[in-house]
Amino acid sequence: MAEDKLPTQNDNFAEWYNQLVQKAELADYAPVRGCMVVRPYGWALWENITSWLDKEFKATDHVNAAFPTLIPMSFFEKEKEHVEGFSPELAVVTHGGGEKLEEPLVVRPTSETIIGYMYSKWVKSWRDLPILIVQWGSVLRWELRTKLFLRTAEFYWHEGHTAHATPKEAKDEMYLILNIYERFCREELAIPVIQGTKSDSERFAGAQITTAIEAMMWDKRALQSGTSHYFGQNFAKAFDIQYLDQSNTLQYCETTSWAISSRIIGALIMVHGDDQGLKLPPKIAPIQVVLVPIYKNEEQKAQVMEVANKVFTELKTTGIRIKMDDREEVTPGFKYNDWEMRGVPLRIEVGPKDVEKGSVALARRDVLGRDGKSFVSQDGLAATVTDMLETIQASMLEKATQFRDANIHDPKDYEELKEVVKEGWAFSWWDGSKECEAKVKEDAKATTRVIPFDQPSSEGKCIVCGNKADKKVYFARAY
Repeated sequence: MAEDKLPTQNDNFAEWYNQLVQKAELADYAPVRGCMVVRPYGWALWENITSWLDKEFKATDHVNAAFPTLIPMSFFEKEKEHVEGFSPELAVVTHGGGEKLEEPLVVRPTSETIIGYMYSKWVKSWRDLPILIVQWGSVLRWELRTKLFLRTAEFYWHEGHTAHATPKEAKDEMYLILNIYERFCREELAIPVIQGTKSDSERFAGAQITTAIEAMMWDKRALQSGTSHYFGQNFAKAFDIQYLDQSNTLQYCETTSWAISSRIIGALIMVHGDDQGLKLPPKIAPIQVVLVPIYKNEEQKAQVMEVANKVFTELKTTGIRIKMDDREEVTPGFKYNDWEMRGVPLRIEVGPKDVEKGSVALARRDVLGRDGKSFVSQDGLAATVTDMLETIQASMLEKATQFRDANIHDPKDYEELKEVVKEGWAFSWWDGSKECEAKVKEDAKATTRVIPFDQPSSEGKCIVCGNKADKKVYFARAY
């Protein structure tokens, strides 16, 4: 695997990405068009992501449940805007058990409809609220153009669905989750994201408000990395989710939904990866440290392995996710390339000279070459390695933030905006009109990514038409 070099990011970023996903053994193409097989290393990464999020959701009183994969077609027809938004992507089952079904069933693209139906059965009184449910699983959307992790027909995610008594409670929920997503990306994935609201044209089908986090990839395109939606009473009225309030008056619930999917792994690859392969932040990496013993004969092997086994046990006992690479059929150089391709944050080398000196060599994945290599004492190694992993985590976030900020521009006019979005993001005044938004999309192949919560206190002129504008928005080309 590691002997085949990747295409460089500069020469062919798309092919670099495709080959890296496969060479690092994260995923492979499935025999069904547009679908993927997530391999054990990729699934271990996804498990680290889901376990962190699951813990956060439970800490904020959310609970897990499971709903059917198949949804009656009539459910989608109850919420007009929702079905119009999803109809091109639906996979429909028309036969079952050798018979034509009385009603076609949709393989779930998202679960607002089936969950709305169930909530209408469960909610009767204000005492039943709020309902805070999360479902973990996969959904299917019949995508025309697919790319491993970023956009596949079937993908994995969690979807949160909540019901509340008041608009304020529902909106508070929406922002609570968005803040969890932002913190997760920043603290765990070392990805700096920008929070804000989607434009009306970009919001989720059926939502009144869609909030999102947007991240900049290495090729300077944007990737929507998580969303949190406020539906108001749209789904409550469609599915008759009503409750008696404290004055015994029948009211419709206010609902939300929110999700981060396995496409976040694609973001992780494209934010941090380089021409050698993956670079995984230590907090999320399935393997944080790889230990490579080096020897040339049996005498050296006995001495080196005694130290290597001691180091392995010490680090594993302290909770560090460590792997010993004691393969004898490949060279140390092959092992280095192999684990660099897989993005393991830190490599420890133990050779005969290290045994003599009571030291080990540490090699950082985020800083290749001499600058990333150091020799440290075997004494107190667990503490040294823990500190090094924290340094790597912080350094990766800092580098990604600097890169993002250096590639966000404030163009002086529309002509400059069209040039800026070819190789970066534009942060520009916008009058909020769909016409100006559509013009940028047609002329520059860029969309409004997010209207950030942090806005200038002044007003300006729309970068497209020159009309008065009271908000700035990020324009970018996106995945």
